[in-house]
Amino acid sequence: MKWARFLVALAATLAVAACDAARTPPAGAPTRSAPAASPSHSAGITLAFAGDVHFAGRTADLLRDPATAFGSISSALSAADLTMVNLETAVTTRGTPEPKEFHFRAPASVYDAVKAAGVDVVSIANNHALDYGLTGLTDTMDAARNAGMPFVGAGADAAAAYRPWITEIRGTRIAVLGFSQVSELWEEWKATDTRAGIAMTRDLPRAVAAVRDARRQASVVVVYVHWGTEGEACPPDEARAFAAEMAEAGATIVVGTHAHLLLGDGWLGNTFVQYGLGNFLWWRDDAYSNDTGVLRVTLDGSRVSKTELLPATISRRTGQPELAGAADAARIRREYAGLHACTGLAASPGPLR
Repeated sequence: MKWARFLVALAATLAVAACDAARTPPAGAPTRSAPAASPSHSAGITLAFAGDVHFAGRTADLLRDPATAFGSISSALSAADLTMVNLETAVTTRGTPEPKEFHFRAPASVYDAVKAAGVDVVSIANNHALDYGLTGLTDTMDAARNAGMPFVGAGADAAAAYRPWITEIRGTRIAVLGFSQVSELWEEWKATDTRAGIAMTRDLPRAVAAVRDARRQASVVVVYVHWGTEGEACPPDEARAFAAEMAEAGATIVVGTHAHLLLGDGWLGNTFVQYGLGNFLWWRDDAYSNDTGVLRVTLDGSRVSKTELLPATISRRTGQPELAGAADAARIRREYAGLHACTGLAASPGPLR
């Protein structure tokens, strides 16, 4: 099934390339550098993670053809054994807007788009899944189930919201969980024993218990968190403290989004932590940054053996992420390496301090 999506993505990429060839600029016109070659895959299981996705503003019209909504980046997403993004929108036509500034919603075809791009699971633990209240959240989850799209981070009650999605790839069991650390409306939006909602980091005992339980069921545990401070390239103390709790509880990989920027990565003991993947398929030309990427993590059994960021930039015309050309890729890699300094993370795995 993953291979079939890859072929669809490849066909879409070739079609775009053919159109670009037909629009060759005249001599002397500015030209874009060719995309950097994607590094070759090493042996093992590959996981791919990308940032925040929603279909509003300039990206809304992309759903007219869900099969090509993500554009050429789909080849990088489909190539991994497991791919995950943060779906930062309510998927509904109903509900009442919540008392907040920004509201996002999309039709159910959003799930056709993420599936066609090669995404295997989405987190809906974020500060927009309940933009249209519990009615909108219920519709979001129902539409995902109808589309056959696994999701984490929300549920009809706390037991469901904190429950991992578990899959097995070539004999390795992988558990995936989603949490939000955004403070806005968190008390009203958190899942409880009697109310639907989102899995929140601020319910720390429940979050820790969920990761420990997942670790008993799987040899690899992925924790995807919506956290950080918008516009800040260094993780706040709250995010760093939660990452430490996740490492102690048995998480293998902790990744996050929300700040609209790329943040740094590193190690807490043998837990790989990535603090911010930035915007990905995005509704407007962002004042913070249009730099983004696909984080590719290679597993050797249950151990992380390699991590790398495939640099990308968000098209100012379509809002689609595109693998960066040579100059931008070099710049993003250089800047990304510098972000490690303020993470408090080690440069390599080792004993948990």
